[in-house]
Amino acid sequence: MHHLPTSLPRRQLIQALGACALGAGGALRTALASAPSFPSGPISLMVPYPAGGPSDVIARIFNTPLGKTLGTPVLVDNLGGVSGALGAQKVLAAPASGRFLYQGSPNELILSPLANAAVKFDTEDFQLLQLISHAPMVVVARKGLPAGGMDELISLARWAQKQRPLAYGSVGIGSLYHVLSEHLGQVVGAGFTHVPYKGVAPLLQDMAGGNLDFAILPHFAAIDGLAAQDRVKVLGQIGASRAETLKHLPTVNEGRLLKGFHFGIWSGYLVKRGTPEPVMRTLQQALHAALGDPQVRASLAAQSQIAAAPMSLAEAASFYASETAGYRKLAKAVGIARQ
Repeated sequence: MHHLPTSLPRRQLIQALGACALGAGGALRTALASAPSFPSGPISLMVPYPAGGPSDVIARIFNTPLGKTLGTPVLVDNLGGVSGALGAQKVLAAPASGRFLYQGSPNELILSPLANAAVKFDTEDFQLLQLISHAPMVVVARKGLPAGGMDELISLARWAQKQRPLAYGSVGIGSLYHVLSEHLGQVVGAGFTHVPYKGVAPLLQDMAGGNLDFAILPHFAAIDGLAAQDRVKVLGQIGASRAETLKHLPTVNEGRLLKGFHFGIWSGYLVKRGTPEPVMRTLQQALHAALGDPQVRASLAAQSQIAAAPMSLAEAASFYASETAGYRKLAKAVGIARQ
């Protein structure tokens, strides 16, 4: 503490007090400048599937621009298994510091905790920062399947259940692709055999090898690549109308046998519940900057992904709660819920 002599003239006393204040302010600024700030080190971006699938491709569109804005490396971490739960549990086991992001969709976040007893987290353990993209969903089939469109697939499925039910793939029990395929079977009156995989990449490899009949999947470039090589075929899309990125591909509504089967999928970045709000805002602002980057938007479009609009934290929380309620209702309708 500074001690001021009381015998100083008034002007000198005021000047001395001012000097003390400036000195204290400088010390405060120095202390704040030296205090740890976010982010204080590299950020881990968890992709709960193996490298090479659509989720991994999206992460590698975002990690570099995010790192540039945040001023720290953003490292993609691939950990597939248990319907995305292994990656989720790794993020939830870490501190709620904002240095561990989870790239998720309804698959991993909402549906797998309902259906899979091996999933040991709740949807509400995460908080949504920002949606990053929306994608149309398509029905993909092995090259040799005797069906050229959705009507033919439905007719074949009805006939095949008396012989050998068609086998469909998903990224795990309780995944959206599992739920939607079971819902499809209910709607058209056909039974299927479910074959779960750790990710879309190995699923497509099996389909290209002729070992899997069909799957409902988000559309992305690798599907087009396999179709162009005549290793798989795309039978239709299940949106209410043709997606901007898939104007050439008919919707199920355009056929005769399946009306009103309308679904899409979103992806977003989340953090562990309890992450400090200032940290969440910093991450969200970095995501907004990335979503406004023309290169990011073009890269997403090349993957048949439509860039999401910026959200506030309140809007993100409201959207997440609404989607959770809707998908829980769908899972209950098809009888997929753990006891």
